[in-house]
Parts: sequence; C-alpha cells; structure tokens
Amino acid sequence: MEALKRIDAITSDVIDAAIGVHKGLGPGLLESVYELVLAGDLARRGHKIDRQVPVDIEYDGLRFPGAFRVDILVDDCVILEIKAIEALGPVHAKQLLTYLRLMNQPVGLLLNFSGETMKEGIRRMVNNYSS
Repeated sequence: MEALKRIDAITSDVIDAAIGVHKGLGPGLLESVYELVLAGDLARRGHKIDRQVPVDIEYDGLRFPGAFRVDILVDDCVILEIKAIEALGPVHAKQLLTYLRLMNQPVGLLLNFSGETMKEGIRRMVNNYSS
C-alpha cells in the first residue's frame, strides 16, 4: 500500500509539473524541448530523473540491447512518454504499455503537449503484466 501512495504522489507531481510546463511554454514545440524542461522541473522538485533510458528486448534467445528508449523514468518507477502531436492514438498507449512490460514498471504517463490545455493530453497507464 505504501508503494501505491508513493507512485500516486509521483504521478500527481508529474501532472502538476507538466501542466506548469505547458502553461509556460504553450503548444507547438518539439517533444525534445518538453522532455528537457519537464525533466529539469521534476529534478528541481527533488525527483530522480533518467532521460532516454535504453530498453532491451529479447526474442527467441536473442538479446537486442537498447532497442527502444524511454523518454523519462522518474524515481525508478514511473515512465513518462512525451508527445507533441495533434492527437494521441491507440498506438501511443500500446507503446507505453510495451515499455512498462519490458521494464517491469507499474505505472506510466503519456503526456501530449500539443493540445490547447494539458489536461486533454494526459493518460495514466498501469502495467497489469506479470512475468
């Protein structure tokens, strides 16, 4: 139960920071800019931030190091996938769910900074996969 409270507190902080970044910068910038500024804001709030984290995959006895990259990993337990696109689609949710499964992480946030407001661009995803 304590881990869930911690994750909820982290995701709440991330959402607050994302809304602040969106209000400050507005829509229309590159994903890399939002990633950089959001990571800086979260680090300033005291979170451990890892950017562009390599994700390995294994298939049929073969290992492929760094096949994917997660935009931001917060406090070793919440994955952030940053987007700056017109609309989120099912493929973006599947992408984040894949990262959650491959990294065995519990929760991720899909954050799209291109909307008029940040609220419409936030999706929380939970990993129900058990290995």
